[in-house]
Amino acid sequence: MVGRAERFVAAFLLVLLLPFAGPARAGGEPAAAVAAPAAAGALLPAPGGIGALTPDAPAGFAGSATCATCHEGEAQDWLTSQHAGAMSLPVPATVRGDFSDVEVGRDGARARFFRDGARYMVEIAGRDGRPQAFPVAYTFGLFPLQQYLVQMPDGRVQALPFAYDTRPAAQGGQRWFHLYGDNPPAPGDSLYWTGPQQNWNFMCAECHSTGVRKGFDAATDRFDTRFSEISVGCESCHGPGSGHVAWARGGADPATPGRGFASVAATRPEVDWTPDPKTGSPAASVPHPPGDGVETCARCHARRGVFAEDWKPGRPLTETHLPVLLDPGLFEADGQNLDEDFNDHAFKQSLMYARGVTCTDCHNPHTATLKAPGALVCSQCHLADRFEAQSHTGHPPGPGAPDCISCHMPKRTYMVVDDRHDHSFRIPRPDLSVRNGTPNTCNACHADKTAAWAAEAIARWHGPERKGFQVWANAFNDARSGAPQAREALIALAANPVLPGVVRATAVSGLQAYPSRAADAATLKALGDGDPLVRLAALRVLAAAPPEVRWQHAGPLLDDPSAAVRLEAAAQLADIAPETLSPADRTRLAAGIAAYEAAQALNADRVEDRANMGLFRLRQGNAAAAEAEFRAGLVIDPTAAAVRVDLADLFRAQGREADAEAVLRQGLALHDDAALEHALGLTLVRQKRYGEALEALRRANALAPDQARYAYVLAVALQSMGEPAQAAAVVQAALQRQPNDAGLLGLALNEALEAQDAARARSLSGLLSALRPDDAALSDLAGQLGAAPGPGAPASARP
Repeated sequence: MVGRAERFVAAFLLVLLLPFAGPARAGGEPAAAVAAPAAAGALLPAPGGIGALTPDAPAGFAGSATCATCHEGEAQDWLTSQHAGAMSLPVPATVRGDFSDVEVGRDGARARFFRDGARYMVEIAGRDGRPQAFPVAYTFGLFPLQQYLVQMPDGRVQALPFAYDTRPAAQGGQRWFHLYGDNPPAPGDSLYWTGPQQNWNFMCAECHSTGVRKGFDAATDRFDTRFSEISVGCESCHGPGSGHVAWARGGADPATPGRGFASVAATRPEVDWTPDPKTGSPAASVPHPPGDGVETCARCHARRGVFAEDWKPGRPLTETHLPVLLDPGLFEADGQNLDEDFNDHAFKQSLMYARGVTCTDCHNPHTATLKAPGALVCSQCHLADRFEAQSHTGHPPGPGAPDCISCHMPKRTYMVVDDRHDHSFRIPRPDLSVRNGTPNTCNACHADKTAAWAAEAIARWHGPERKGFQVWANAFNDARSGAPQAREALIALAANPVLPGVVRATAVSGLQAYPSRAADAATLKALGDGDPLVRLAALRVLAAAPPEVRWQHAGPLLDDPSAAVRLEAAAQLADIAPETLSPADRTRLAAGIAAYEAAQALNADRVEDRANMGLFRLRQGNAAAAEAEFRAGLVIDPTAAAVRVDLADLFRAQGREADAEAVLRQGLALHDDAALEHALGLTLVRQKRYGEALEALRRANALAPDQARYAYVLAVALQSMGEPAQAAAVVQAALQRQPNDAGLLGLALNEALEAQDAARARSLSGLLSALRPDDAALSDLAGQLGAAPGPGAPASARP
């Protein structure tokens, strides 16, 4: 989830698909006597139940019921899947929760679930905090939990905060629980059930229904969301099927390309997964063609944003969606899922994916179940006898012994009760836990032991050398702490074509923190990488370059094969003066800008997109339009601190310091926030209200002690006000948390030089020169002090 204080960047689409967790304005609420769901109109399926086509389905859709007339076996399999029940109308056959007048929760988060004739009802505090009765419009999901949706008069559909645990009672199920446990959001919070982060239209609809068109009207602030089927039907994966139906009914020539489908998923080359007796695993390897079946699954099983609704099978995901990178807060340093990241990112980090394995090698695509129970599914390709032996597992075989899944696909629990297996198929690495603090599957079972104990056990069984495909944990962990040695490691990862694209892209993104000629060269090289995510990451790093440099290197990417890359290029070039370009280039840039604006308009209901558009308008030099976008974002979510900071910065540029102060104080009246306090401190400094400014800067540092920038500015302010001892204390405390921050190190170096502390100055200058290897002044100073290059310094800087 994007934190409130995290700054929205100008890169194009940052909205993420989060499952009911994280910022747009809740609409008006229905009165207690609101019409039953049957009055919802466009959101309801046609009569006929699961698989029925809605009357207003998009052109080309036939409906799963039509598919079943020829594909009866596949349809029966599908009907047993959770896809078929991903969303339904609330009737006795679909509702699994207890609505027998049950009260749940406690003060601050209570609800009563009951029946009103045929209607399923919930009494719960609405947007204004007052209890109100709402009819349930839809069920959502099946197992291990089921959620319930409420429809508002403005077309918004919201997810209730209480879910029903549908597991058997013996497993702890058959109960209501709050999805946020002991920390329920309060009314007004974007996470509250009436808020934007619980909004089905944006957060959930695309992946729980078929043929979805969100239909948000920014002028009226209303939704008219429509779909072809209420749940996940055949055409969610296969695309609109009316052409295929016509092909089948018209003679069915097998030679017809696509058999009537406008597009189909790319087919993987034939491959033999027979295991090699010497290794116990297949030796085969086959490439993934662009737009293969994995990309079909990734549309919903990846952490990603959406910028177009015209997805079709056979298209790479980046034609319509924007996958995230392996960023802190979302993923562990080694790439393991940390937040609600689903499975696509994990799978694409695996050696299995690199060898050509697809989702449907293990999962039946129609039932969505494994093709064999438990670890037997692994035996399709791996010799069970070899890998069940104690020489491999380190444990005696027999009941309770770990198997492939427990060791290579450890579980993590999401949404309170949903245990999900990691799909990166990692070799257990407790040694990385010792170094980086990442989780490991050994200590998941042996929780009473240390990671060092587990690492020693692995070394006894398999020798001291650790092998594996996933080699990026140390580099990413070092980069997260700003360690100098991470620069060369990131450059090496970015240039390694064997590694997954998302890893190379994350490495390129990390180079932003390591300005140097070597990092610049790696970034420019990445602009030509074969993976669109890598090119996208390189464009974002290029954003700080002068306009002429950006045009030289980003201009060609306006014609990139990937839509995501083209949009990012347009965003980065919005400030290029058209009169400086040739007529052909003006046309290319104008088309890119128009496409970017259309992509943002799709999600005009989101504060993130309004923020992006505000920054985009600023880059175009249109301050009035930027202000309008920022203000629209704050109407959607008044608690969005990053938007307030951006708006205050716009006011700063216009000399409107009083307006900047007002918008920041309005935000602070809603909740404490370090970014707002920091920005307030800066605007008070510019107003020469130094005492008030210092207090605001202190509050920012206290609220976010890990933000080196806040400590740096506070220390500078204290120095300016004649408090060098206090400034030094702030710097030293901050360096305990961020020991590699160049700004803090620079302040500490100045202090050491003034104090004539040669030993400390020598150490600090060496570390700084390693962080900034191309800074001639630093290198000269380090040489004068006799400092050895810090860790990670280039060889040319070594004596």
